[in-house]
Amino acid sequence: MKKPLAESPVPTPDDTDLSLGLSKQEAARRLEKHGANTLQENHSSPLLKFLHYFWGPIPWMIEVAAILSALVQHWPDFVIIMALLLFNAGIGFWQEYKAASALDALKNQLALKARVLRDGQWSMLDAAQLVPGDVIRLRAGDIIPADATLVTGQYLAVDQSALTGESLPVDKTVGELAYSGAIAKQGEMEAVVTATGASTFFGRTASLVQSAGAPSHFQKAVLAIGDYLIFVSLGLVVILIMVQLYRDTPILDIVQFALILTVASIPVAMPAVLSVTMAAGALKLSKKKAIVSRLQSIEEMAGIDILFSDKTGTLTQNRLTLGDPIVFAAPDAQSLILAAALASKAENADAIDLAVIGGLDDANITDGYTQTEFTPFDPITKRTEAAITAADGQRFRVTKGAPQVIEALTNLSGDDAVRARQLVDGLAAKGFRTLGVARMDDDQNWTFLGILPMFDPPREDSAEMIRQARLHGVDVKMVTGDNVAIAREISGGLGLGRDIQPATDLFGEDGSSIVNDVGERVEQADGFAQVFPEHKYAIVQTLQDRGHLVGMTGDGVNDAPALKQADVGIAVSGATDAARAAADLILTQPGLSTIIHAIEEARRIFERMNSYAIYRINETIRIMVFVVLAMIIYDFYPITAVMIILLAFFNDIPIMTIAYDNTWLDPKPVRWDMHRVLSVSTVMGAIGTIGSFLMLYLAMDWLKLPVDKIQTYVFLKMAVSGHMALFVARARGWFIQRPYPAPVMIWSAIGTKLAATALVLYPFGLMAPLSWFDVGLIWSYSIIWAFVTDAAKIAVYRRFDHTARRHKKFLKTVSSPLIHK
Repeated sequence: MKKPLAESPVPTPDDTDLSLGLSKQEAARRLEKHGANTLQENHSSPLLKFLHYFWGPIPWMIEVAAILSALVQHWPDFVIIMALLLFNAGIGFWQEYKAASALDALKNQLALKARVLRDGQWSMLDAAQLVPGDVIRLRAGDIIPADATLVTGQYLAVDQSALTGESLPVDKTVGELAYSGAIAKQGEMEAVVTATGASTFFGRTASLVQSAGAPSHFQKAVLAIGDYLIFVSLGLVVILIMVQLYRDTPILDIVQFALILTVASIPVAMPAVLSVTMAAGALKLSKKKAIVSRLQSIEEMAGIDILFSDKTGTLTQNRLTLGDPIVFAAPDAQSLILAAALASKAENADAIDLAVIGGLDDANITDGYTQTEFTPFDPITKRTEAAITAADGQRFRVTKGAPQVIEALTNLSGDDAVRARQLVDGLAAKGFRTLGVARMDDDQNWTFLGILPMFDPPREDSAEMIRQARLHGVDVKMVTGDNVAIAREISGGLGLGRDIQPATDLFGEDGSSIVNDVGERVEQADGFAQVFPEHKYAIVQTLQDRGHLVGMTGDGVNDAPALKQADVGIAVSGATDAARAAADLILTQPGLSTIIHAIEEARRIFERMNSYAIYRINETIRIMVFVVLAMIIYDFYPITAVMIILLAFFNDIPIMTIAYDNTWLDPKPVRWDMHRVLSVSTVMGAIGTIGSFLMLYLAMDWLKLPVDKIQTYVFLKMAVSGHMALFVARARGWFIQRPYPAPVMIWSAIGTKLAATALVLYPFGLMAPLSWFDVGLIWSYSIIWAFVTDAAKIAVYRRFDHTARRHKKFLKTVSSPLIHK
């Protein structure tokens, strides 16, 4: 088909040729002149970022401890404290850099695209490459990539609410300006770019990637643990100071030791561990063709128990093939297909349009017609329409769309209406989609030309992936705009079940429920047919009100509200810009397998964070409670300030590697369980404290060691046991069972343990040296005690599992009579 002409001449920058667009050479020249179509980001100086790590409550405490060490002329302490300060700053800076690099990589994968005409050819380019004078095509669902003057087409409904505050979409026509960052809601037009980047009217474009601004529920919980540990540490330190002052210990020595003990006990590495774990997990997800646009959504993804999946392209192959046309008023089958092809646009690469055009015997037959107007498909009208001028000057209109819509448009009645419905229902029962086709020659009455059957076969992996989802505790439900018969056939064939509810029987046009038992029916249904975007939103909200975490797939601009409402909004492969902007997870590959992989990885990320929380609470209890109680009971320092600083060194390095750990994959959806975390970590910390006191008793009363050697004994024991506690915390079962720790975690722990061992053998005056016998004894004791701690941890987990089973059995017993009623 020939290009439609503009309804009226429109001034364009540099008189751009609307039929050819810019040449590649001219576009390159303008790109050099005007710069990329992006906004200049403010990048902080790396030096300032590094210096930032010396400012804040934690650095202040370390700095004060260093100053006090200098005042009392404890120079070894001063040097090591300053080394700790630099170490914490360096680790934090490096982890922030890695997290930022991962997020930048995700941003690059989510860059906006634009349909651009250059050298007479339409192609998809990064929006950053647009220049003034480029001819672009804007369709429903696009985020407008630059300020542009509309030049051809009927109209474009634009949502400018994020830019101007206007609550309703604005209809724009030829000659009007479309602003960068607005969203095309309906229609399709071509436009010429007038301004890019910082030169646009609003000076910005819409961003798809959101930084981790507001913390998720999980992050809030972990940060709350951090605050709790700080208060516990400070409370114990106050008790220690009061007791030592009563014993007339020099005030500077007390304050220095108290500061160092506090710094070693509170979660200094928590922000770095949080950011690098989330970012590293998101980067790993992107390699599995699932891009996270909101890092906090990883937590919700790990906990979703219901997933609504679009049929087309996710459960099916989205490779439509045309069946045998069924002729009504059309002269023959090819005439019917031609009418449908004239109501299509090949350059839009729509699967239905391409299947229709592919059904023509002569692919060049459309060259004899000019498409003067085109109204694209949208989920509300459910049809496309075009105004056509033939080579002989004849004018007419054609439309194709959902059969029931075309039947109503043509006022089909009598035997033809009965026949059409029987054919549509019969084809639907075999899994065929159908298109109604109509033509209007007199600008008044539409004529029903016939029906085009189309088949979209299920993806080969869909049935297996649905089975895998159920094994992961996720109930998959299908949503589709097709009729009930098609949905039931596809759903049954995939093993989802055949209980398909028409969304129109549950919800009104505004999405409000029209039945009393809507919650039960939505929960029990295997899928939903005849679904409009408003229905998706209502379905999600209904299940959320019943306590479910819901994942919802979508691809169109009108899916955006449902994607935002869902706990995890998933934009499927090929989704519009607007859907991608609203989604938490953007798929770059079709199929359900990508979503299953994303859920698995999210649960692994969640498990790493859970392990970190348990380990961190355990360590604070193990160090703080033991040191404070030992000083109160025995009236001497069981470990020196320098040793505490060195412990912080040796413990912080392995914990950073938890972001890359191999974790146990929970077969069911996971949610934050503070009671379980606190119980497990408290028991582990208590067992660790008992172990430290037993070692202290062994060194004092059995080996009769002097105080300085006792302190070295305690130091090595806490260094080795700390790393063992990390391995214990990361496992639900015995820590020596699969999944084994990641190699990077094992080697970092081995390296720091060997460094601590070497230090007690050759201490360079920092502590009293130990013999190889002492080292062997401490290592053996620590390893044995790790098994004791592990046994206690497993007992706590089993207690929780037993309680959960009893609770589930109780609920089943209570609900059973109600169900039979």
